[in-house]
Amino acid sequence: MMQQTAAALRDFTTRYCQQWQQQAGHAPASRDLYGVPSPCALEDRDERVVWQPQPFSLDPTLDAVSRAIDIQLQPAITAFYTTQFAGDMSARLGQNRLTLLQVWSEEDFLRLQENLIGHLLMQRCLKQSPTLFIATTDSEQEIISLSNLSGEVVLEQPGGKPREVLAENLETFLKLLQPVID
Repeated sequence: MMQQTAAALRDFTTRYCQQWQQQAGHAPASRDLYGVPSPCALEDRDERVVWQPQPFSLDPTLDAVSRAIDIQLQPAITAFYTTQFAGDMSARLGQNRLTLLQVWSEEDFLRLQENLIGHLLMQRCLKQSPTLFIATTDSEQEIISLSNLSGEVVLEQPGGKPREVLAENLETFLKLLQPVID
């Protein structure tokens, strides 16, 4: 499952980068990541950083999250966050616009793990089933997460129950995404 998820993520990233090249004439660019060090950064242009994905150079594991919460994580979430360093990527799934979260640097990977631990602890306190966020939406009220129990990708409100199943697994979800260039 990890290899299929990693391949689907690399495929989406390639499609995303190609669309940027076709529409903007250069690799993806981000205002949000401007000035933030990363192995992905190619150049600064108009207060944006132009970037390209890079291989993940750390130990490809989320064991720190598993140990902190004493939970076995879905292998797909490890593949999702440890396949590459990249900027966040905009996409569409049907009518839903979303931003696929990615790891930008080694420091960002540490912050991501802390945020996943905090998210899982909140769910534990609320006696909710564990999910792991993978994307934001245009609505501040909803996020897209991977169910740690079923492996399904779900739309949910933080602190609430999953509202809608978007895909049976992370690989399928990534294959369904259409890149969006802002």
